[in-house]
Amino acid sequence: MKRIWIALVALLLPVNAWAGKTTIAVAANFTAAAKEIVQAFEAETGHEAVLAYGSTGKLFAQIAYGAPFDAFLAADEVRPAKAVDDGLAVKGSRFTYALGKIVLYSLDQNLIDASGEVLSRGDSFAKLAIANPKTAPYGAAAIETLQKQGVYAAVRGKIVKGDNIAQTHQFVMTENAQLGFVALAQVIKAQAGSKWVVPEELYTPIRQDAVLLERGQNNEAATAFLDFLKSEKGRAIIRSYGYGVGE
Repeated sequence: MKRIWIALVALLLPVNAWAGKTTIAVAANFTAAAKEIVQAFEAETGHEAVLAYGSTGKLFAQIAYGAPFDAFLAADEVRPAKAVDDGLAVKGSRFTYALGKIVLYSLDQNLIDASGEVLSRGDSFAKLAIANPKTAPYGAAAIETLQKQGVYAAVRGKIVKGDNIAQTHQFVMTENAQLGFVALAQVIKAQAGSKWVVPEELYTPIRQDAVLLERGQNNEAATAFLDFLKSEKGRAIIRSYGYGVGE
């Protein structure tokens, strides 16, 4: 009789009575996509996901110092692999959730042409924004692009660096820099401005890996979030922001 009563109570309880909560460290470039993913994830599972954004390098440093994150969505594959090697993350949990792309963007609709030729016309702009290449993979990709285009030496003095790709995007949107290298995801839905989607052969592929951290290994909401990220519904959202998806 007692078992029957427990079963009936379970049926009467709302789904979210069994729901958990997880805190996810998310690379700044993935902000918009992550917010939409969280909405879909919470609606489908009843779990709650709290997001903490930052540059991949700084997030990794926080994780190493014991920050209370359950999972890590990086902008590269190096830090998640290091997290596993250092015993900070669960072995076998790492996977590529997105393939990042960079774009040269300006609010000036006439500044950037379809081939990025503006970079060779130094008199066309005073400031070029990029993310800090030491902590942000998108910044490293920007430097690599400039070098392969043969214009790095010419524009080096005009570069302003954001702490992460979110701040870099802010520099461009506030016109503190006339143009900048940002994540395609940040401007893919922008109606104004001009842009050059950088050919992928000009920079090392930005493989963005996710990993379950040791703190989250027994957190059902954390594992459910990563599973949702791999699901077709999650991947469809990722694609809609201009990312490729890992196989």
